[in-house]
Amino acid sequence: MKEFIEQRIITAVKKLMIGRVNEIFSNWDMIIPIIDFGSFKTKYVVAPVVSLSGCERTEKERIINQDAYSVSIRFTLQEHEDGELFCYGYAYAFEKALKENVILGGIADRAVITDKKYFPPKKPHCGEGWGVEINMRIIVEGIGNES
Repeated sequence: MKEFIEQRIITAVKKLMIGRVNEIFSNWDMIIPIIDFGSFKTKYVVAPVVSLSGCERTEKERIINQDAYSVSIRFTLQEHEDGELFCYGYAYAFEKALKENVILGGIADRAVITDKKYFPPKKPHCGEGWGVEINMRIIVEGIGNES
């Protein structure tokens, strides 16, 4: 079965999170909920939503046949007294892991974080916690879907 470049990008981002990002957490003194995309739903595990869309290419990217994608990773946490701290931790660890692997294991030519947004609970003490959204721009050679 053919695997499209979009699927490979999402898979690479998820592997980075459950691999290197969780490894970074294991070296910290504080306990932070680990990232997992399975069916676990506890206060010790978080499953961020990873979404992808195409984005506008620069003139240079068009000329050298590169495609640009926008990837958004959104962490929504359960209510916790350290929820805000966890959000900063996820953003920091993901940024560090991405800097170590800007080509996402060979899938991309370049991946960079373009934006980070932190959001508090809409109503404190109602079960909803803090969240963070990390946005990235990923550039891949334009022949990524050809096989």
